[in-house]
Amino acid sequence: MLEVRDLHAYYGKSHILQGVDIKIDAGEVVSLLGRNGVGRSTTVKAIMGEVPPQGTILFKGSNIAGLPSYKIAHLGLGYVPEHRDIFPGLTVRQNLMLGIKDPRKPGKWRLEDMLQMFPNLAARADTAAGVMSGGEKQMLTICRTLMGDPELVMIDEPTEGLAPLIVHQVGDLLAEIARRGVAILLVEQKLSIAMRISHRLYVMGHGRIVFEGTPADLRDNDAIRKEWLEV
Repeated sequence: MLEVRDLHAYYGKSHILQGVDIKIDAGEVVSLLGRNGVGRSTTVKAIMGEVPPQGTILFKGSNIAGLPSYKIAHLGLGYVPEHRDIFPGLTVRQNLMLGIKDPRKPGKWRLEDMLQMFPNLAARADTAAGVMSGGEKQMLTICRTLMGDPELVMIDEPTEGLAPLIVHQVGDLLAEIARRGVAILLVEQKLSIAMRISHRLYVMGHGRIVFEGTPADLRDNDAIRKEWLEV
């Protein structure tokens, strides 16, 4: 479904991505792991068109490298950014409804699904989103992306700064997304969630992929974990 070949990206003269290759099949959950600053977030931003990419980015067989972000989204690629973009002056319900791309085409996710899965969102459905906690804003951002019915969703650091209970709820939501057949590219530092829901894992270091394998493969590879993941 998504195949990235020899992806390079720059911030000014800084060469951040140095030939990244990743692949995600339909319905697959893939995690992109690594320490801060190795290029994980830049990878998803380059795929989504927020950072100018150099290389090949195939989505459902078509090269999307260089397309505007809105066109990439309409092709069925969802993106949940790390900084939890919401419209603080709009209600939770209004934020969710803004995620719908075509009201005439019913998707896998409905407003009722979101409010049923997350009672906190239901209780605040008609409250301005800006007054919510960080965890509630994170759930809202993920749910709004799902309302656009993506075939693959890229989620950047969904559990950063969240309380353990909310982290568990986010993990449950990611598992439900996968259960409904939506592919996921997850950028995450909490190894426990990545190991729990992923079919495969990539580890990044210095702008390159340094490991690819299953959770079991990574669990058995002490050298990779110590060099590229552990603090």
